[in-house]
Amino acid sequence: MLWAAAGVTTLAFLIALEFAARGYGEPGPIAVETRELIFAPHSGPLLYAGLALTMVVLTWRQRLVAAGAAIGIDVLFLLVRWAVGADMHFGNGALWVVVGCVVLALTRRAGAERALLLKGAGLGLLLVMGHRTGDTWLLITSQTRPTVLDPYLVTADHALGDPSWLVGRIVEATDPVSGHVLGLVYGQLPLAAALVGLYQLRHVADRRRFPAHHLVRTFLVIGLLGPAIYMIFPVVGPVYAYGAEGGAWAAADVWPDSLPVIGTPHPIPFDEITPRNCMPSLHTAWATTLLIHSREGSRLMRYAGMFWFVATLTATLGFGYHYGVDLVAGVVFALTIEAGMRGAALGWDRSCTWLVAHGTTVFAVLLVSYRYLPQQMAAHPWLFGPLLLLSMSGVVLHYLRTTKRWRSRTAPAREPQAQPADLEPEPA
Repeated sequence: MLWAAAGVTTLAFLIALEFAARGYGEPGPIAVETRELIFAPHSGPLLYAGLALTMVVLTWRQRLVAAGAAIGIDVLFLLVRWAVGADMHFGNGALWVVVGCVVLALTRRAGAERALLLKGAGLGLLLVMGHRTGDTWLLITSQTRPTVLDPYLVTADHALGDPSWLVGRIVEATDPVSGHVLGLVYGQLPLAAALVGLYQLRHVADRRRFPAHHLVRTFLVIGLLGPAIYMIFPVVGPVYAYGAEGGAWAAADVWPDSLPVIGTPHPIPFDEITPRNCMPSLHTAWATTLLIHSREGSRLMRYAGMFWFVATLTATLGFGYHYGVDLVAGVVFALTIEAGMRGAALGWDRSCTWLVAHGTTVFAVLLVSYRYLPQQMAAHPWLFGPLLLLSMSGVVLHYLRTTKRWRSRTAPAREPQAQPADLEPEPA
């Protein structure tokens, strides 16, 4: 079955990452997650979000039992930590219950019920493991890419008016309120995705099957494929390359107060700690996917999705984590992945092929332009700035038009209404 093959492939990928991390003297995603069964978790909300995704396959009675067991286990862990004076973290209980669902499925379930429970537990574990996998990828980028390409992006970013410097000043002027709000939004993006995913998966327990396509699938694939681009285009971001966070490795300490002097861009060496995780902006890609899927929900969810999208983009720029050109590439990357995932789930056709090809081509052209034409882009901002935005907008419009046709094609036909008896024609 496809889901079984996907599970085996994912496990093989995680094992490979585990060995790669061990080669650099650090624990990999499997080791980190195994430790969290006993030791203090890094993110309790993320673990409970994974448990919530697992519970979509359970009945309401089973959900109450699972939630009660998770909270009870966490209380025991907190009491032990309080007694020994350790940090008061939570989340172990959620992980124990998810793992327990896997054991229950393998030992007490069979057939379709076993497959459904394994899918639910796997979904919850993948949300958590995806986050840990990202951490491992970031370690690998910092260890294998001794130089970064920030001078190319900061030069190309002149075509967009250096938005990171502008938004950085605004966030700095409105701190601490903006810093707290944007920091919360930026850090809890996986939790927001889990909430939208829960809304989309709310009928799984009744129908005993998952929908063909949902947010969590795209969210995980973006996290899987995105770091591969980091290896091709390593960038640390303006707060590190041109700010105080970069320390002695920074090319200049000017962010966000004054723009850097633009010369001939060239790779610059950087430390072996800072991740090269800017191109493309995966936070932008995830927020874009969240916005797309939240549009299919209630009015409150649509407003929340728009707020999370705007706040995430503001945080990526305002905290100096990304350049404006990173965000443009992130939007194109997200729409291309989302189109491919929808096509794979709902039926691949020519319109899907054209959409994915369009997005892939634009994304490749963006990367090539940032690398080989940054000086031309900086010298002619009134030409290249609109071209960047138009190329992104073209992918957005193509996506909206194509998915609109898909929805109209798959929408159930409306049954004809019967005519009232008093309007029926009399027989001849």
